Amino acid sequence: MKRTLMVAAGALALACASQAAVAGPTLDAVKKKGFVQCGLTDGVSGFSATNSKGEWEGMDVDICRAVAAAVFGDPTKFKGTALSTQQRFTALQSGEVDVLLRTVTLTQTRDTSLGLAAVAASFYDGQGILVSKKLGVKSAKELNGATVCVQPGTTTELNLADWFRANNIEFKPVVIDKVTEVVRAFESGRCDAFTDDASQLAAVRATQVANADDYEILPERFSKEPLGPMVRQGDENWLGIVRWTLFALMEAEEYGITQKNVDEMLKSKNPNILRILGVTPGAGKNMGVDEKWAYNAIKAVGNYSEVFERNVGKDSKLGLQRGTNALWNQGGAMYPWPIR
Repeated sequence: MKRTLMVAAGALALACASQAAVAGPTLDAVKKKGFVQCGLTDGVSGFSATNSKGEWEGMDVDICRAVAAAVFGDPTKFKGTALSTQQRFTALQSGEVDVLLRTVTLTQTRDTSLGLAAVAASFYDGQGILVSKKLGVKSAKELNGATVCVQPGTTTELNLADWFRANNIEFKPVVIDKVTEVVRAFESGRCDAFTDDASQLAAVRATQVANADDYEILPERFSKEPLGPMVRQGDENWLGIVRWTLFALMEAEEYGITQKNVDEMLKSKNPNILRILGVTPGAGKNMGVDEKWAYNAIKAVGNYSEVFERNVGKDSKLGLQRGTNALWNQGGAMYPWPIR
């Protein structure tokens, strides 16, 4: 009798857990309004920026579109909100946005003290410094007494101070909130150097200064910058939807599923592919979305490699190599959890 009661109690607990997993308030709210609201930055080419038509584009935007496709089966059902570094966390905390994709560095403080939860790294980066070649320096250690443009309220600002202090180098920070204003100040000579994530400096150099060849990124990297989405704490269902959508794009690359061949892959004999694409059901039900959630996301934006190469890869304006952002089985750090 005792064993029977224990089994029954366990079954009831599992049933309750299953119910809780599909009853997230954020998913309910998103479905009710009919779109996913994404917090983005406007002005970082390759990651998130608006084009001449006012349309959002970039790597972070594609991840937002993938989440919309996973939830609605339609990647156009998203809206972007341009946020400054000062606004971004408050906007997520208050519910103004459903997911923050504004090139956010995932740190212990942000993951534990703001009521927010880190999803997973979507891009591994490191902080660098951009200078004019006219300055005649080849290392950040030669910047003693320099003025350095930096955005406030960022890990970039803290890392800059730590590194210069550790190397006993004097500098004067010029703190400016918006990326576009920072670039104007830097290009006009108001500051000798501009510090940010190296990928963003590459974007600035490629697209926002008059002559890219006049500038160079110095070799030092001051920090680890795992960039990725954040959501509010307390809604594990929504956290799971955003996390597993990102992992699905990585898993798709690992198994050779592309935007072009995803329909053909529905006939695959590989059980892993069949689970990812929802032919074998279960993953969608676990999250309260359609079983074709991952299929829809991949169909909308392609796999992780396609998203990377289209926006920031070697044939894009930024011309970045995969490096650390390659899959784990190709020498990189991208290690998606298995969909099973």
